[in-house]
Amino acid sequence: MSTRIYLEGGGDSKYLRTRCQEGFHKLLKKQAKLDRRKPRLIACGGRGSAFDRFKTAHHQSGSGEFVAMLIDSEDPVADIEKTWEHLKKRDNWDKPDGASHDQVLFMTTCMETWIVADRATLKAHYLKLKINKLPPLTDLENRNRHDVQNRLSEATKDCTNNYEKGKRSFEILGKLNPATLSDHLPSFKRMTRILSEKL
Repeated sequence: MSTRIYLEGGGDSKYLRTRCQEGFHKLLKKQAKLDRRKPRLIACGGRGSAFDRFKTAHHQSGSGEFVAMLIDSEDPVADIEKTWEHLKKRDNWDKPDGASHDQVLFMTTCMETWIVADRATLKAHYLKLKINKLPPLTDLENRNRHDVQNRLSEATKDCTNNYEKGKRSFEILGKLNPATLSDHLPSFKRMTRILSEKL
């Protein structure tokens, strides 16, 4: 089965979209089952653009193809298996005909939630990391995305490579440990399960 995943990230810059795809590829490659057959990753810039491109690809896909989108949930998700209900309630996005819940993969609530979940990688990457500024690991996916993002920025502000969205965010993304993310983030564990089944 061929697999395409439309990613939120990379903005309007071709350079940043390439860095985005590289970061996600590096992360997914570390999963043993996902390394055998890599999905095709397409960085789309904004969240709405990822949804639009997903809808087009979904309608054009044939048998033997799995099309999905990987986007920020933006807010905590009531039931991670009912992704379209979340998108309808939060964004008023309608589920395309024939689409399934498995075709929506969430970074709950944002990519920075993934990053703050892996303390070992953070400490290795940011030598002057103020770990006490990071949010607690418990119940990370129910934290407000702005709080998570602000705490990550605060924890790395004294580092020469302090956290910034863009190239630096995708660099640290590619270094994360999938096993650690699965331990702390139910939505990441769900994504891994779905992709393992589809690849």
